[in-house]
Amino acid sequence: MSWLAELVAGSDPAVSIAHTLLILSLVAAAGVFLGSLRIRGIGLGVAGVLFAGLLFGHFGVRLDAHVMEFVREFGLILFVYTIGMQVGPGFFASLRRQGLPLNLMATAVVLLGVLVTLAVVWLGRIDMRVAVGLFAGGTTNTPALGAAQQALKNLPLDPAVADEMAKLPGLGYAVAYPFGILGIILTMGIIRALFRIRPQEEAEALTRQLQSGLPQVTTLNIRVENPNLNGLPIKRIPGLAGSGVVISRVFKGQEVDVAAPETILHAGDVLLAVGPPDRIADIQLIIGSPASVDLKALPSRLTTRRVVVTQKKILGKTLEELDLHRVYGVTITRISRADIEFTPTPNFRLQFADTVLVVGEEEAIDRVARELGNSPKQLNHPQIMPIFVGIALGVILGSWPLRMPQMPAAIQLGLAGGPLLAAIVLSRIGRIGPLIYYMPLSANFMLREVGITLFLACVGLRAGDKFLATLMAGDGLYWIAAAGLITLLPLLVVGLAARWILQLNFTSLCGLLAGSMTDPPALAFANSLNNSDAPSISYATVYPLTMLLRVLSAQILVLFFVR
Repeated sequence: MSWLAELVAGSDPAVSIAHTLLILSLVAAAGVFLGSLRIRGIGLGVAGVLFAGLLFGHFGVRLDAHVMEFVREFGLILFVYTIGMQVGPGFFASLRRQGLPLNLMATAVVLLGVLVTLAVVWLGRIDMRVAVGLFAGGTTNTPALGAAQQALKNLPLDPAVADEMAKLPGLGYAVAYPFGILGIILTMGIIRALFRIRPQEEAEALTRQLQSGLPQVTTLNIRVENPNLNGLPIKRIPGLAGSGVVISRVFKGQEVDVAAPETILHAGDVLLAVGPPDRIADIQLIIGSPASVDLKALPSRLTTRRVVVTQKKILGKTLEELDLHRVYGVTITRISRADIEFTPTPNFRLQFADTVLVVGEEEAIDRVARELGNSPKQLNHPQIMPIFVGIALGVILGSWPLRMPQMPAAIQLGLAGGPLLAAIVLSRIGRIGPLIYYMPLSANFMLREVGITLFLACVGLRAGDKFLATLMAGDGLYWIAAAGLITLLPLLVVGLAARWILQLNFTSLCGLLAGSMTDPPALAFANSLNNSDAPSISYATVYPLTMLLRVLSAQILVLFFVR
């Protein structure tokens, strides 16, 4: 059994890769089990992996530092990239609806954190070089730590002294980081308990709220009574263009037929209108009165079918360019995208996985289905190349130095911010050339969970060896108390105000708190707590601005307050 002992100990370089994989797998499995344990309905969730890593690290389990750094950053990239792919299609609509209030609250969290950091320096007599590390770790922001260390090295000091000073933020960061994650989770629990919140009900309420802001689709049979419409084609009905209403069928007393833009209207014709209720009501006032006959119930050679868009050659084309009615004699009355159904306009561009409702004859619909693809199997097949191209673009974006006046070093979005922004934009665009930026939900969830698990396992293993020693000796407990204030006070002040005064939904609030700390583990916990991905939208809404503010804040603290 000597081979097993060498595998576990990792003493033989020949088994170093197997040893690394074994340890990471054991930490991940133990952490997932720990996170699944619940006391009065509350558990650690994915954050259990962090504490499993701390436990393994405390008992002397070691991995190569360079390997752990790579696995940690790659895991983080996978997590934030899949979040961006998930929330991207609805991100900009969410930003228009609630972006400003959420970003203002996130900014308040950052600024309060800076004030508390200054308070622990002036009142608590903690060295600013340590305090800026507490600020980065207590807010779980690794780019802020890197910015602070770089700013210290760029100060006009002896290089040896500057390098030694740059190590102090790292020590403060290591002490504060685990409690930074725990502090966000604790804040969510406190708010949940104080307001007696039922997370699942809040998630359902948010879903209803979002859906109520979207145009609902209904149908209405309308009899043509306006004499001014006699002899005019459907496309010239006043107010119809751009209204979001589609005329799908027409009945002229003999049989029901597909309504074309060129179909000539006559008094007594019955039209079937599809669209938002308020827009249909406006169109009905122009056309005539509601008809007692239901065109969908009349015997007809017409039928309807839902068709999935999977054909690459038609992606990005508008319905007007496809001109399906002229070519096939059918009408597109509804389109579903990301679980949202609406009526399309002629300039609507089709994306991969859109589902269209086609009205027409059976044979014509068969031809349209072949034209659009209609291959549901392709929806379950992940597009591998776009994933890696997107990650590469995200790494380039995150590494791009942004230089600002009076800043000692360039600012970067980092390996978390860059891939997140890239995924949001690419998933919104949908397609660039032959690359389709679509990810099946099951593949997205798998990559997301693997990424955050690897990230937390490495963070725990790296900090575990010095964790208890720092707690039990020197100023460790004092630093942790200061870091706890930096974490908890801003979150509690803004969180309580957002819930009590602004009545912010708990699901959005959890995403806001996690995003204001740029904390993926807290987001994963919030998603599991609410049994919903809805917190990810709030998280992605505030993340870019928060990341920039935290990096700037860390550099300003060093630039103006280190002597």
